[in-house]
Amino acid sequence: MADRPGVQPPLRFIPPHYRAWVVRGSYLLLPILLRIRLRPWLPAGIWPVTCPNPEVLARCWQQFQAGQIRLILAFRHGQVDDPMCLSYLFSRLVPQTAQRCGFSLKRPIHSFFMYDRGMSLWAGSWLKWFFASLGGIPVHRGRRLDLKALKAVRQQILHAPFPVTIAPEGATNGHGEVISELEPGTAQMAFWAVEDLHKAGRSETVVLLPVGLRYVYPNPDWQALDRLMGRLEADCGLPVQSFDYPGQATIDQYYQRLWTLGQHLLARMEGFYQRFYGSLWPPEPDPKADTEPARLAQRLSQVLEVSLKVGEDFFGLPSTGTLVTRCRRLEEAGWTYIYREDIDDLNQLSAFDRGLADWIAEAATLHLRHMRLVESFVAVSGHYVRDNPSFERFAETTLILFDLVERVKGTKIPRRPQLGRRHAIIAIGEPMDISQRWPDYSQSRRAAKTAVDTLTQDLQQALEQLIAIQAEESELISKPIQLI
Repeated sequence: MADRPGVQPPLRFIPPHYRAWVVRGSYLLLPILLRIRLRPWLPAGIWPVTCPNPEVLARCWQQFQAGQIRLILAFRHGQVDDPMCLSYLFSRLVPQTAQRCGFSLKRPIHSFFMYDRGMSLWAGSWLKWFFASLGGIPVHRGRRLDLKALKAVRQQILHAPFPVTIAPEGATNGHGEVISELEPGTAQMAFWAVEDLHKAGRSETVVLLPVGLRYVYPNPDWQALDRLMGRLEADCGLPVQSFDYPGQATIDQYYQRLWTLGQHLLARMEGFYQRFYGSLWPPEPDPKADTEPARLAQRLSQVLEVSLKVGEDFFGLPSTGTLVTRCRRLEEAGWTYIYREDIDDLNQLSAFDRGLADWIAEAATLHLRHMRLVESFVAVSGHYVRDNPSFERFAETTLILFDLVERVKGTKIPRRPQLGRRHAIIAIGEPMDISQRWPDYSQSRRAAKTAVDTLTQDLQQALEQLIAIQAEESELISKPIQLI
């Protein structure tokens, strides 16, 4: 966020400004950055990055460079580290595969991409320059129509020398094996691309390619997980249940410890919202929930519901739509109070008016913190770890609890603990020919909506199917763990 708290200048659109030397320099450093994950003092990182079927992407790239198709990559973006892994796929695995298959591709093999405008607020000005140099296009996720961003993306899909990558979930959910409900924007972009090509009198086919990514810990660091749980227990005021020999503790012991942490945090959040926002508390949960995980999921749903209503009540917003939709709507409402487009020059305000503007901006910032809590838990269930108690699921869930604790503590930019080296597995789905779907889309406005919804559902299924491919690969790296 900006250095000065309170009201800020408007968020201007950051136009992409591709610089080939920035891409080449970044690609040169990628293997090192992945291994150390920007933290040379920690024995952890992401290595290796593998793909069981890179031939699919290499062939699509060949067709793109030959002018036969316009390519959109629908990328499963679950963690903040994903872009580095995707860049490694482009810069190393795809050209190696093309060479192995007997053809060459023009370098650099790169992709323009959409990113959340809010990323540059916490990362700083350098990220704005860097993303613009890579061809990144910022988008206000909560705006119904971010016209400048949409125009820029459509222009890039139509004319750019590279494909365009879009994350159809709209936000990371911290899970490797759970895909959040997709937003319809990616499907709509694909149909607009067909429309733009027709208007330009061009014959290329629009192809939407699903791309999945998940991480596996080849050498699970139970000691690091034990330390993280102990840190959370200490922050929560619980007795620290550290194991003398973490690697020899049973999986059931870790599960009970994680369950205790989750129950404690949930009870504290319930007490907080019931005491201070009791009028917004939703009805009692369904008594039919007959298992502990089901009851936990219902209680969590109540907390998330009232957390969103706190912000929605403040900003005067409706409580309609999915959790993700409501989060985006709240974010945009908060930004209108903080990044004031109705004030031409903040420096021209009187001290009194500036103080009033700061008041409302600070109030909006505080209310957005409730929404951030929901963002972290949109994909959390009460049974994710129990269903398959792998180290990966333990790590993902514990790190989500870490994010919650750090947010409530007020940590500005929390640094997630490293739980060992991760192996990134990228899987490529079957290319989806959007041009073939155009006749259904173009019949009427109602038909267009149906076509967008159908494509979104098909894309959701395709990304979920990639999880099975990645699971097969992960079995070669580590075996699943059974609860004792």
